[in-house]
Amino acid sequence: MNLNESDTRSAVAALNRIMETELAGVVRYTHYSLMVYGYNRIPIVGWLKDNATESLTHAHKAGELVTLLGGHPSLQIGTLLETARHDIGDILRESLEHEKRALEAYYDLLGIAEGKSVLLEEYAREMIVQEELHCDEVNKMLRKPGDLTPFEA
Repeated sequence: MNLNESDTRSAVAALNRIMETELAGVVRYTHYSLMVYGYNRIPIVGWLKDNATESLTHAHKAGELVTLLGGHPSLQIGTLLETARHDIGDILRESLEHEKRALEAYYDLLGIAEGKSVLLEEYAREMIVQEELHCDEVNKMLRKPGDLTPFEA
């Protein structure tokens, strides 16, 4: 690793932001899974629970990297906003916004690590791929059947 002290501090801060964002995802997706009603409840609840589990895994991985760098994992949690709108469309739009925030955080880490730490760079790239695929998945869920044009949030 070729991170200087300033880069290491920046990387730890970025990783803690990732951890906080992912932990907010755990809470958000768990909450959403409890608020789904209607005919399609079972598959949607399963999808939301899977996202909550994956967010916890992502938070843990970010925390492990914080300690690898000699930092202290955050006890904070990212922004949680209760809109009190629980229509599936509203939940998906809020999920897309959340995924975009997570994606931004991983891109920030990539900017810090690029050319300085293969470990952090590869981690950031792997997570960016996953988050972009999540965004695409949610985007497709927000489209009407047969609509090929991406949803714009």
